[in-house]
Amino acid sequence: MAQLRYVRSPDQVKRARERNPEFLSSRVRSLRCVYETDRAIARALVPRPLELAAPEICVTFSHVAMQVTPEICIEIGSAIFGVRARYEDRDGIWLVTMPMTTEQAVVQGRETYGEPKKIADIAFEQEDDRVSARVTRLGVTYLEASGRLGAAQPATAFTERGFCCKALPACERERDFDGEPLLVELVWKHDHDRVQTLEDARLELRESPFDPVADVPVRRLLACQYEEGTTESQGRVLQPLPPEWITPVLHQRYDDVAGEGLEIEETGSGA
Repeated sequence: MAQLRYVRSPDQVKRARERNPEFLSSRVRSLRCVYETDRAIARALVPRPLELAAPEICVTFSHVAMQVTPEICIEIGSAIFGVRARYEDRDGIWLVTMPMTTEQAVVQGRETYGEPKKIADIAFEQEDDRVSARVTRLGVTYLEASGRLGAAQPATAFTERGFCCKALPACERERDFDGEPLLVELVWKHDHDRVQTLEDARLELRESPFDPVADVPVRRLLACQYEEGTTESQGRVLQPLPPEWITPVLHQRYDDVAGEGLEIEETGSGA
């Protein structure tokens, strides 16, 4: 009997969905930084119906190991760059960009949740007590952090939320989308058995026409720490979005290098 792997039975589709790496528990090593930026810039990043929770940007670099089967472990590098935002009574992070090292992580995350993922080179390195991480795309290293492992902190378990938009850009130029854009909530359940502060921490944002994180300046580095543990993720649709709410910010996930952007008067403070 011939086997055609481009087609599956309903039972096979169900089993494949249960094995989707996006939903598996992962072992993660992370370098997590939070910095204060200009309030006007932070507010402009957050689309309706979300509200700005604080003029703070969360940057996380991770090495992720996913045990897909007892024999197969997929290892990837990942990063998150987002701004603190609120939906109704829940605080989270509006996800601006999420570079990843593998096609599997990018495709599944973008198609399942609408995560703003792009393929990138991500280095996560440790030598003695020094930890560093950096993200490079299209020849530009635009995100980099480093520090020295400091005091151990208590193990911690907590839930973190992310917000993103699942949308289908239109085939025809006369409209923005095919179908309604959807606001999606991601829920990450972290269980960290190793947490350490980072001493002499540095976070650098460099100019890139493809990933303009440098437009969101670091006013003050608020926190930086190293973490190890497990993470489980899930997501759900919160509500449909009027196209005009999301169009101003969605274009950048497609490497828009026109160089055009909203003019914002910087105050030099997150206050």
